Amino acid sequence: MSLGASAQIERVEPLNWWVGFENNDLQLLIKGNNISNAIPSISYDGVHLMSIQKGTSPNYLFLNLNIHADTKPGAFDIVFEQENMETIRYSYTLNARKKEADAYEGFNSSDAIYLITPDRFANGNVINDQVSGLKDQTLNRAQDYYRHGGDIRGIINHLDYIKDMGFTTIWPTPLLTNDMSESSYHGYAITDFYEVDPRFGTLDAYKELAEKIKENGMKLVMDQVANHCGIEHWWMKDLPFNDWINQQDNFLNKKEINKSNHRRTANQDMYASKLDKKNLNDGWFVDSMPDLNQKNPFMATYIIQNSIWWIETLELGGIRQDTYPYPDKEFMSDWAGAIMKEYPNFSIVGEEWSMNPLLVGYWQSGAKNKDGYESNLRSTMDFPMQNNIVAALNENEEWDKGLVKLYEGLANDFHYATPEDIMIFADNHDMSRIHTQLNEDYVKTKMALASVLLLPRVPQIYYGTEVLLSDAEKPGDHGLIRTDFPGGWQNDTVNAFTGEGLTDEQKDVQNFLKKVLNYRKESKAIHNGKTIHFAPENGIYVLFRIEGDETVVMILNKNENSVALDLNRFEEMGLVDKTLKNMISEDSITWKGPLKINDRGVILLTTKL
Repeated sequence: MSLGASAQIERVEPLNWWVGFENNDLQLLIKGNNISNAIPSISYDGVHLMSIQKGTSPNYLFLNLNIHADTKPGAFDIVFEQENMETIRYSYTLNARKKEADAYEGFNSSDAIYLITPDRFANGNVINDQVSGLKDQTLNRAQDYYRHGGDIRGIINHLDYIKDMGFTTIWPTPLLTNDMSESSYHGYAITDFYEVDPRFGTLDAYKELAEKIKENGMKLVMDQVANHCGIEHWWMKDLPFNDWINQQDNFLNKKEINKSNHRRTANQDMYASKLDKKNLNDGWFVDSMPDLNQKNPFMATYIIQNSIWWIETLELGGIRQDTYPYPDKEFMSDWAGAIMKEYPNFSIVGEEWSMNPLLVGYWQSGAKNKDGYESNLRSTMDFPMQNNIVAALNENEEWDKGLVKLYEGLANDFHYATPEDIMIFADNHDMSRIHTQLNEDYVKTKMALASVLLLPRVPQIYYGTEVLLSDAEKPGDHGLIRTDFPGGWQNDTVNAFTGEGLTDEQKDVQNFLKKVLNYRKESKAIHNGKTIHFAPENGIYVLFRIEGDETVVMILNKNENSVALDLNRFEEMGLVDKTLKNMISEDSITWKGPLKINDRGVILLTTKL
């Protein structure tokens, strides 16, 4: 006699798999009451059950399968024989892959990424604003840390706006279930790695988002978290092994949990103590986020397979990996390596929140690290340059202050293996809005955005930056940083999607960004051209991007009064007597003699007429 899967099998993860991977191995996590007492078997051509591992808990089995390269897609039963009990059959599916591995093209320097906090972008389906049975039932837009109701449908409804603005890639912060009692809106305390949070929508809605992004010629980046889960994750009530999470004994015995020391330099420090390294990697990020133990080989495989499952399911164009330096760094190399082996043209960006370019560069694939470490990570996040841009625009001009911070910051590119693969941004979901950082000076904000889009980098813009969203009321407050996008909710009096109710300054910045982004889409000079810049003089910094017959010029001017820029200084650029067009005003100039600059701000010129 056989029973349905729901009888005793609670979970099988990954939920399904595919044929035709480079790595033919698959490890299934089986969760069910006393399932370790069962004897599993599989009978399907090309699929071999190589070994079985019981968990420390009697409610887990791990099945190690080998899927031969010639295996056909299809469904097969996993049969669980139990002594003196009824047989359980669980149907498992192997799918054909949707496209070839090398067709999974990741983001690169030709892209411009739009970062969205989904709960705060647009509410496309009010029915899922609150979901019965979930712990967090808050819904109040007046409260910064409550849920506001934004969802996947809201993003789908406004893909035309994102595309028209000139973005080529969309990165939503995590959309997976965060069944936490409070602050569940941000998505980084995941309680089920294979489930879409029902307040955001369904897996089908996520797939629809991915498909419509692809139809619009854009890419989807998924925000993933390998370092930790949420304290309410389903496995926290019944951990598979006695070392599934770090400090598991303390957790189970309700003893004090050590937090991470956040000394990320311990990953590279040749003098670092074992204690400092352990406290970095094994300490919990916060009390509500248990630290996953990637040294457990079953946990390591679970995380790697989960990433690959989402890449295949959504046909992703990239992964952003949260808190990159905190997990075991050897595992992170294996994780990125496993993904890049399957998808050689893919892109992963890791978050290293450091102002030190030496640390940022350490994590990039191809870095000549003294300890021999190879990360297999194509991209890192350029916090040092973000900090330099803000300092360059805020500081008064002196020998070692002001625009020279941008000039000398870019000079650090000699350290990076491939600087054009590094992700640059003016702000993001964890820091004050750039308009706040620049003291709500919208001219400076445009200068910062121009720098982000013209440097040899992969640019990322945070939603709402284009309409000067600010957290000046409570600088640094995460709930306010992640404020609602105007027009994303019915009856909003201001609508940034249509322009209704925006101030002149907001419209100016939005239009500026739209023009630069859409020019950038087709600009080979910006995508992969040569970069030449000149040391700032008299409050002016000039940078050139050159590819073939296209030259793009960025002039940052901090002078309040009218100035004349001597173009003879840039003779080596070969622009004398050539006609250039202003990217924003579309006026033309001849590159000859002094260039009169009447206003403080940024000028963008191009030889493409």
